Amino acid sequence: MSYLCLENVVKTFNKTEVVKKMNLEIEKGELVSFLGPSGCGKTTTLNMIAGFLEVDGGKIVVDGKPVHLLPPNKREMGMVFQNYALFPHMTVFDNVAYGLKLRKVSKAEINQRVLEALEMVRLSGYEKRYPKELSGGQQQRVSLARALVIKPKVLLLDEPLSNLDAKLRQEMREEIVGIQKKVGITTIFVTHDQEEALAISDRVAVMYEGRIEQVDTPAAIYNHPQTDFVSRFIGEVNHIQAEVMESNDDQPCKVSFDGYQQVLSHHVPKGVLSEFYLRPEKIQINLENNQGLKVLVERKMFLGSKTRYIFLNNNQYLFADISNTVFNPDQIKEGQEVLAVWNPEDLLPVKK
Repeated sequence: MSYLCLENVVKTFNKTEVVKKMNLEIEKGELVSFLGPSGCGKTTTLNMIAGFLEVDGGKIVVDGKPVHLLPPNKREMGMVFQNYALFPHMTVFDNVAYGLKLRKVSKAEINQRVLEALEMVRLSGYEKRYPKELSGGQQQRVSLARALVIKPKVLLLDEPLSNLDAKLRQEMREEIVGIQKKVGITTIFVTHDQEEALAISDRVAVMYEGRIEQVDTPAAIYNHPQTDFVSRFIGEVNHIQAEVMESNDDQPCKVSFDGYQQVLSHHVPKGVLSEFYLRPEKIQINLENNQGLKVLVERKMFLGSKTRYIFLNNNQYLFADISNTVFNPDQIKEGQEVLAVWNPEDLLPVKK
């Protein structure tokens, strides 16, 4: 059995199921992100795991023991909140020591463990400061130290970086992952930020309307989405249609994107319109031969390491992100007609 298991977990508010028979297994030491739009149930699920909300069905098991009927202080979990939730009248030391004092840990052990936790989050020497004397990033480190100092079985983080600016967010997420791997603690990280989830997670659970749409590694979630929602939600995609030209049972089929013909590895019935998603970074510009989809360059935007091209084909827009290290953007002018190309295996079928 996995270390943390959700088995048919249900939560209902006002007769509406906001979490619907959720099943998930998390291994010991694994970092799993709950990713999804607002209202999908990710924070509600986290609060049920923490014990701040009761489950209305199913059970939660940690290390082989059901915990869903236990109060929060008996579940051995550490929580890091979005708003830090530090006591403003307490010093950094006392904030971190708070959970240990509630557990009647000896004064000598409290002193040792608090100092070790503060060293872990790079706040040694800040013991006597108050939260108002700290930056947002430093306050979040105190919150993390407070969660870790009790040596919890599971670490829960509820959008812990959303109040930080972009640069500090990146620094803190790298720091959190470094600490998590060093300590080896089982961790659930709630976020609505795709880049954040893909960057830090061993696996990502993509949630929508109270259900897990797909749980997998970041690479698999991005490159092999299993549902239409995951295809559209993760990253950016172009939505394109192709006419099926040739198709035989159990044989690859030939499709046409407004004259640009490609052979697909899977079977599609002849005569129908087949729909696909295509990542913008999978599109290239062909200047060497006459193969490709004829498009008009409506606009281009220089974005440092890449250039974004906005293409127009028969009143349909496509956008392509092309690396400036392999293609010189000065070769292409706005208003120019070019050929856009991609590999057939990069087409993601729309799942209906």
